[in-house]
Amino acid sequence: MSKLGDLGARLHRGEVGYDFVKNRKIWYGLSILITITAIVGLAVRGLNMGIEFQGGAVFTTPKNTSVSVSQAERYAEESSGHDAIVQKLGDGSLRIQVAGIDTDAANKIKNTLADDIKIDAEQINAELVGPSWGEQIANKAWQGLGIFMILVVIYLAIAFEWRMALAAFVALIHDITITVGIYALVGFEVTPGTVIGLLTILGYSLYDTVVVFDSLKEQTKGLTKQTRWTYSDVANRSINSTLVRSINTTVVALLPVAGLLFIGGGVLGAGMLNDISLSLFVGLAAGAYSSIFIATPLVADLKEREPAMKALKKRVLAKRAQAAAKGGTEAQGGDEAYGDEPEDAAPAVVGPRNQPASRTRGRGRPSGKRR
Repeated sequence: MSKLGDLGARLHRGEVGYDFVKNRKIWYGLSILITITAIVGLAVRGLNMGIEFQGGAVFTTPKNTSVSVSQAERYAEESSGHDAIVQKLGDGSLRIQVAGIDTDAANKIKNTLADDIKIDAEQINAELVGPSWGEQIANKAWQGLGIFMILVVIYLAIAFEWRMALAAFVALIHDITITVGIYALVGFEVTPGTVIGLLTILGYSLYDTVVVFDSLKEQTKGLTKQTRWTYSDVANRSINSTLVRSINTTVVALLPVAGLLFIGGGVLGAGMLNDISLSLFVGLAAGAYSSIFIATPLVADLKEREPAMKALKKRVLAKRAQAAAKGGTEAQGGDEAYGDEPEDAAPAVVGPRNQPASRTRGRGRPSGKRR
């Protein structure tokens, strides 16, 4: 077995692990800092909305046009009086976008571009996008996002509980804010592809969070019947037991997206790939982070406000203090420290599966009938 596979097996069995829940204030602080940065970037720079949302025209030149991208951008801005975005396509043609113009202005710009580039105006293909169509697309995108959020909260509240639904909702808002803020800071154009990317990463983030929640739900059955583990202890075990799976799926998902973003959009110059690949890359990374460092620790915080969980935590800490005073093992100690656990108490599940009963009972004490 590889070292990573061995580590994953040990994490799954609970033999090793990192206390994510205990250090939750660090993760909360880091997320708040990143979120504030994203919001400031969004407020100061705003989003670079594509012509699909604000209307405009797209001009495509013939193949193997001799004019450079910078020259075409200067020609388009001088003729239109608006900012222009120019991309060189794979066949050598240029795609020139000018936002905020109407049909009459588009025809004039087309003729002026033809004169500047020294080609016939009929060789330039012009496509006009009306602002009303772009506004309709934007409204539909917001509606789709809102419906998605509502359905997610309802599903999680039914399948798990309202605390998990709230934690997942906070994690999704966290992912959206960071992704949109990065778009504002970087200045990439927001297109319908960006919206598709956002919805995709929300689904991925939700899937990753639900996997941890499902493990947590299974492991906390009968938790209040024992005095070995608090809710936070079991929540931390749930994160660690699924940690390697989360890392593997995230890395595998990020590799092709990174290829689109850095090689396709950066090296090869296929700029149209940037609108969707950036949202996928940032969103996948943020989603993996939020499912591990935000969602589950937040559930633990909410659950331990319950009277039953408060009482359990008090009993567990008292038991551990008693064991430490007797020279027993501390924290999540060995079985010897819990030899007076009631025989009929259901052992808390602290791994991915129930452990054998003999491991949860006191040693040196008969656990069955005499023979």
